[in-house]
Amino acid sequence: MGLKLLNLGFGNTVVASRVIAIVATSSAPMKRLKDEAREKGKLIDATQGRKTRSIIVVDSDHIILSALQAETIAQRFEGEEPVGQDPKA
Repeated sequence: MGLKLLNLGFGNTVVASRVIAIVATSSAPMKRLKDEAREKGKLIDATQGRKTRSIIVVDSDHIILSALQAETIAQRFEGEEPVGQDPKA
């Protein structure tokens, strides 16, 4: 039995069972969460230099930034590939 990986885009993955939340970056509390994680050394930037569009919170208290929309990652988490999306992105 293998681990199920969640594709965060651009070759980045995380173990799906470790994910606590997938959220959009638009609110002030999410921006504070990102800043606090950076200060603690718990921020992982998986955007590949692109704009951050979602934040993934994992059970180790790390915060992962992704350039994909939260909805896209949530669909991948549920096991369905978004319509019209390149699965390699």
